Amino acid sequence: MEPFKEFINFRVIETLGDIYKRVWPSFDRDHFVENASRSLADLELKQRVLQVATSLNGTLPSDFDEATRILLASLHPSEDTDRDGIEFGPEGANNWAVWPLTELVVMRGFDHPEASLAVLKEMTKRSSSEFAVRPFLAEKPDVALPIFYEWASDPNRHVRRLASEGSRPRLPWGMRLQSFVENPSPLLPILEALKDDPEEYVRRSVANNLNDIAKDHPDLVADLAASWLQGASRNRQRLVKHACRTLIKKGHPGALGAFGYGPVEPKKAALSVSTPTVTYGGALEFELSLDGLPSGGNLMIDYAIHFVKANGELAPKVFKWKDMQSIGSTKLKAERRHAIKPITTRKYYPGRHMIEIIVNGSSIAQADFELLMP
Repeated sequence: MEPFKEFINFRVIETLGDIYKRVWPSFDRDHFVENASRSLADLELKQRVLQVATSLNGTLPSDFDEATRILLASLHPSEDTDRDGIEFGPEGANNWAVWPLTELVVMRGFDHPEASLAVLKEMTKRSSSEFAVRPFLAEKPDVALPIFYEWASDPNRHVRRLASEGSRPRLPWGMRLQSFVENPSPLLPILEALKDDPEEYVRRSVANNLNDIAKDHPDLVADLAASWLQGASRNRQRLVKHACRTLIKKGHPGALGAFGYGPVEPKKAALSVSTPTVTYGGALEFELSLDGLPSGGNLMIDYAIHFVKANGELAPKVFKWKDMQSIGSTKLKAERRHAIKPITTRKYYPGRHMIEIIVNGSSIAQADFELLMP
């Protein structure tokens, strides 16, 4: 698989040059290609995007309206590309080739927010403008938010998704929208309008937006989840479950309660570790016994391993284990084997670790084990 940076390569730059020469005969194609491809092999993806955008900025007319007319004329004629089914070519810009164009709109159009957002709306139909719309939301929310509210009911699925994805407070790769991190209430009408969108790809964006919000306002999202689950369709149930994934993993009582995982206090909880000493590369093995569970309730069992850090302190990492609906027995016995092996996301340190059992968000049992390093 080619690295991501090759989505903006020399062929893409040449094809963009051909497109702009076709839609605007005065375009200096050779000058653009030379500048946009300078030292291309040494640049990562975002650097390539910005270099192409800067090269276009120096080649297109200085008048903003004239430049945006050319940008719009350069777009692929399809208004609903699926990113995979239509290859980028001389018909017009789409897919990854649109990203530099969205960056150019931010460079040129920050003082023309309404016009810029209108152009970005057209561009998102061929790719995504989710990064480019964020400066307008951050600096000009009084102008941008009403436009986002309109987008939430747009006939085009990509535009509806842009309303949600572009407004995510903590969008990966995108600038953080700090005002919405602190107060997400202006985003709720957008998410409310899209919660039953016919497109799963739009609904998943709504879930991701809510998951962002949950990191700073867990109670708000838990309350919203409980409200949305009342009489919810299966699609909405999946949306809310995905939106609450961080809260559920952390055992937030409100989020768990929204899904029917009430407080559980078993009369007896026994955790037995059959490998009290684990050699790195081996596995932790343990058994859980519960007695006195509420019959008919829902049960979510997770376990946290409190790993030793470099400074000797313990830090927990939660792992999913069992999700049981309407349990019919008041007793449960389960075994688990957890490999302690090399992974890229964790460095192991020797010493006394701890395993903790979490049932419906509450800690019910703990035990120690020793990790030996070779």
